[in-house]
Amino acid sequence: MTELAQEKLVSVDSHVHFTDEWVKERLRKEMHAVWDDANKKAEEYAAKVLRGGQPQLELEDFVDPEAAKDPGHFNPEGKLKAMDLDGVYAEVIFPELAGAKIANPHLMGDNWKEVFQGYNNAMADFAAYDPVRLMTAYQLPLYDIDFALKEVERLARDKKARCVQLTPFPSELGLPDFYDKRYEPLWSLIEETGLTVLNHLDLSAKLWDVFRRDPTPQKGIFTGLAWAPLAETICMWILTGTLEKYPKMRVLFVEPGLGWLPWFFESLLDPRMHQHYTFPGVKKPPSDTFRQQCGATFMYEPRGLEECYKYFGPDCLYWSTDFPHPATCWPHSRKQVVSQFAEAKIPEADRIKITSGNARKTFGLG
Repeated sequence: MTELAQEKLVSVDSHVHFTDEWVKERLRKEMHAVWDDANKKAEEYAAKVLRGGQPQLELEDFVDPEAAKDPGHFNPEGKLKAMDLDGVYAEVIFPELAGAKIANPHLMGDNWKEVFQGYNNAMADFAAYDPVRLMTAYQLPLYDIDFALKEVERLARDKKARCVQLTPFPSELGLPDFYDKRYEPLWSLIEETGLTVLNHLDLSAKLWDVFRRDPTPQKGIFTGLAWAPLAETICMWILTGTLEKYPKMRVLFVEPGLGWLPWFFESLLDPRMHQHYTFPGVKKPPSDTFRQQCGATFMYEPRGLEECYKYFGPDCLYWSTDFPHPATCWPHSRKQVVSQFAEAKIPEADRIKITSGNARKTFGLG
């Protein structure tokens, strides 16, 4: 396997902390207090209800704070320098705290739509520093479908968006699941615009009970279970026939972990097509739908990578650095790519697909 001197690595999962100051600069002055108040309410709820009075976990609780404190975590100039140091050409950037969790009608009342657009504008201004190398996972609200439609049109037209982030658990917001008819105009428009939907690993509300019961110092039980609820999200997209109904729509599951996916499809999902279950609208094996319309990102997981590669093939796998989170390989990504793919026994041509080619195709990088 050759070294990666000429290869343009693309990470499909990196993070930026959009500070309050950065966001409020994109809001009318009258909205600054609205933003601050919503953040205060959200933190009070998290502290009292979700964490049960226990302290928040910080990045410094897990790793040397070098990555978390690097300017690449906070500003576009620093981000590009951090990418250059790591030998990464382009990144899909997720906010540390999704704007949809703050800019919503429950916390902001009638002001939420204006603030929501302001948050997406803050993300767009970050990406504008280098619109080729910096791709932002724009937030998309599901509370108001008419507003979501307008936001998709605006982002695709004015911000040259390539992807949007959706909550993987709409039911926890009091909303219908993805198969509901209310979303049909939205899925049609996303399919038409060619935007890719991103479902990033998130903390399901049900897991917070585990957090409160977890006796380990860094909540190692709680943090080790975050992948599991994404099985529900995958099923809601595929077993309801939603993705088959919109065959040009693409959904990537970000940071799901790879090792369980072949077992999940081979042992649980595909066999159900021939057992005692009926899935209206599902005509293909779920694994085929995943190969054709879905994908999964990963960091360092050579065994899971090898198994997923054997089962799904290379076209639905996407490499990432997860900068600056505990699993990140920054600033040694190139070295780790060589060792991981050698350990996973993946040929060079397919390695190039997984570390750059698939992302370049999906996000229109040429």
